[in-house]
Amino acid sequence: MQRLRAKPEPAAATEAVIDRMTEHDLLQVVAIEEGSGLSPWGWEAYYGELQARGHSIMLVARMSQPLDHDGCLIAGFIVARGIADEIHINNFAVRPDFRRRGIGQSLLAAALAWAREKKASRAVLEVRAGNRAAQSLYETCGFAVVGRRRRYYKSPVEDALLMTAALDWNS
Repeated sequence: MQRLRAKPEPAAATEAVIDRMTEHDLLQVVAIEEGSGLSPWGWEAYYGELQARGHSIMLVARMSQPLDHDGCLIAGFIVARGIADEIHINNFAVRPDFRRRGIGQSLLAAALAWAREKKASRAVLEVRAGNRAAQSLYETCGFAVVGRRRRYYKSPVEDALLMTAALDWNS
């Protein structure tokens, strides 16, 4: 199993290891999903995606020490799928108390590195129109808004911005 060290960020108080998601991580991933306002996938969808290895990458930011009294070690996760010559970022979240520490940027960088290895030419994602923090992170990582999907999200209903980033895998 390949383990990637998250690059240190100035605001990082603790170090995360970016690692492949396992079935043992799913309860913590679902808890992060529920606390982040994502469109819910739930345990079964993540489990199904884990079984479909090959065309997807599922990563977690694993901390060396428990983050709470429940023994949670997962600070964030990202799920992406390769489709033709693109990678689609499906779900991505960091625990609210671990945001702005470089963990999200490290997770996204690892998923994009995987996409480059697969020779993907671009990355695609949707983000809530009102989620400026996420949009800022994506812009920092080279994404730009290319469209809008009206009423894309439910609970609450909100537009999605479609963002893409060109991936240069020749360098």
